Amino acid sequence: MKRLSEIRMETWFMSAYRKPLIIRGARQVGKSTLVRNFAAGRGLVLHEVNLERHPMAGVFGTNDTARILKELEFICGKGPIAGESALLFLDEIQATPDALQALRYLHEDHPELAVVAAGSLLEFTLADHSFSMPVGRIEYLFMEPMTFEELLAAMNETDLLEFLRSYRVGTLFPDSAHARLLEIQRIHLLFGGMPEAVQRFLETEDPDQVFDVHASIMETYRDDFAKYGGRADMPSLRKVFDFIPMIVGEKFKYSRVDPGTDPRRIRAALELLMDAQVVRKVAHTNATDVPLTASINPKIFKTYMLDCGLMNQMRGIRWFSMEQLLQRGFVNEGALAEQYVAQHLSTLGKDNARMVLTYWLREGRSSNAEVDFLLQEERRIIPIEVKAGRSGTLRSLLQFAWERRPPVAVRFDLNKPSYQEIHHSLRQADSTVEVQTNLLSLPLYMVQQLPRLIRAAP
Repeated sequence: MKRLSEIRMETWFMSAYRKPLIIRGARQVGKSTLVRNFAAGRGLVLHEVNLERHPMAGVFGTNDTARILKELEFICGKGPIAGESALLFLDEIQATPDALQALRYLHEDHPELAVVAAGSLLEFTLADHSFSMPVGRIEYLFMEPMTFEELLAAMNETDLLEFLRSYRVGTLFPDSAHARLLEIQRIHLLFGGMPEAVQRFLETEDPDQVFDVHASIMETYRDDFAKYGGRADMPSLRKVFDFIPMIVGEKFKYSRVDPGTDPRRIRAALELLMDAQVVRKVAHTNATDVPLTASINPKIFKTYMLDCGLMNQMRGIRWFSMEQLLQRGFVNEGALAEQYVAQHLSTLGKDNARMVLTYWLREGRSSNAEVDFLLQEERRIIPIEVKAGRSGTLRSLLQFAWERRPPVAVRFDLNKPSYQEIHHSLRQADSTVEVQTNLLSLPLYMVQQLPRLIRAAP
């Protein structure tokens, strides 16, 4: 099974303009495994060094690439690190900040050598060290948990995967395919996309085994709090970390975390968790024009977890059997569906930048209107509404359509795909207005196909 990130690594590796690659992402999303699988798949000699185990600060600080490579050769024990058949992998590079600067000189002195680095807490390292980053001489690849389509590949559901990637709205969608896709979607919603958790599910199909993996990952994240240094106090970090899963999809208010704690401490803790990439933020924008980021209001935002499986773990769903998990509903189904879409939308951006997610909120005296997400597709602003079931009102989506006139609106739910022109009467103050918009309705499992289907819409 090739993950999306491995396909992107192949593009990097074959580029005539290749530079050292830094893979970024939260702990346990599979960065190290990605590099090992990539090297094995291309028959490369992998020279791997974990810089937490072998800091080598004094060596990298010299910027003497001949000495650096000679030292690494003795650690790896696989002969000279040279040539087009070699891949040098510096894991946990944040443990040796001087290695980041040395990437520049490795690129200049040995351009033929493929160099990859990975780190989980790079933002903290960069904040603590005053050195010159090799701007323009490195590339980034951001990793997320496994997506729904990657899960299909892991389950050898290749026919379903190809069907999704080639499907055109308006053509026949077999009931049997929809039912099977909903079943796998439910598995992904419950157990998430952390690679070890997915692997454990495929091997055992035992929820307890999967939840044990989730619990271990969560403890790893908590253990990392000590590595955040003096940037925030530990009690505030723990409070925010435990609070986020309970308010997924809701407007974040510092006072809700702990009314007795200074909001500045809560804000500092939240920002650290976002830097560690275990929490993601969706910011409010007025959506008056593109780019959407130009009108972001940093004071209004929602928060989501890195992964829906981890969210479920923290909300305590592990006390059900496999049959109950696949059949029953939960009080937080709406939040879970939003979490699912948020983490998939995060994979739709460019490879070398973290996706900035946005939403739209209009707060009024008598009623509010909120569109769950906004997507910028070229110069078009696309509103997205997420429903956990097969039905639900579209009042907020229609309100946005009335105010911003989007070319198409999107709804995610559990129904088969459809495209229709809708007309609706919408109450506005003391009058009623007629709203017309084009609605693209998709099942949750098709979120990765959204850009393609929007471009193909009439």
